Amino acid sequence: MDDLDPELLELARSARTVTVLSGAGMSAESGVPTFRDAGTGLWARWSPEELATPEAWDADPGLVWSWYLWRARQVRRLRPNAGHRAIARWADPARVHVVTQNVDDLHERAGSAVLAHLHGSLFAFRCSDCGAPFPARLLPGLAAEARPEAPPAPQEPDHEEPGRERPPVCPSCGGAVRPAVVWFGEQLPEGAVERAAAAVAEAELVLVVGTSGLVQPAASLPLIASGRGTPVVEINPEDTALTPHADRTVRAGAAEALPRLLPPWGDRRPAARRPRADG
Repeated sequence: MDDLDPELLELARSARTVTVLSGAGMSAESGVPTFRDAGTGLWARWSPEELATPEAWDADPGLVWSWYLWRARQVRRLRPNAGHRAIARWADPARVHVVTQNVDDLHERAGSAVLAHLHGSLFAFRCSDCGAPFPARLLPGLAAEARPEAPPAPQEPDHEEPGRERPPVCPSCGGAVRPAVVWFGEQLPEGAVERAAAAVAEAELVLVVGTSGLVQPAASLPLIASGRGTPVVEINPEDTALTPHADRTVRAGAAEALPRLLPPWGDRRPAARRPRADG
């Protein structure tokens, strides 16, 4: 990776309000399979696109529930990477907002408060009937709450036939508990897009990290910033659909680029607010 542009470094150091938009590429650097690669090992015979649907849940809730538990336990074996840690060291919850398309908890375990999980979380659960939340602490292997640098969970064997675990029962209505993730054909979590859009609109700098820019509505969020004259910095090893809209690009992964770009909060100097358009 080449040295970063001094003007880019100054931009990062002077911004007082920052929004980070993270995608699958950032988690992949920690070893989290992308969604398209999530049907591996025990689950190679099933397509992720087939399992992540309301129809699959209705047809075989035990199968879908078991797949999501397997994915969550796989994530718990992994650690946040240097990019996650850099954001956490840099962030003050009132100044740096993290919005992610990822369903893992790596930002949280690095120490960041996530403003919005646009696609839900592997570690949140709710009743499929009444919608009441169900605490993750009641589920074996997921009881440990996300905390900075939590030790990885023990590895599970991947050579056995995947079993079907019965979903828990909602104590409020008796319905089946499901993962609080967004399946194909479902709406995004209530308020998540609104919080993300507000954070982008208020930011003095927007970082877009490891996302392809193909999935809506997340792909439109950087356009809100650029329309207001807010600098947008893309961090990705490859060109994406968002590249034409970025003011600056860093062609590197998050784990390599972010520690060099993001200083600790105390290293930053206040800057005069830059004028920008309101439309």
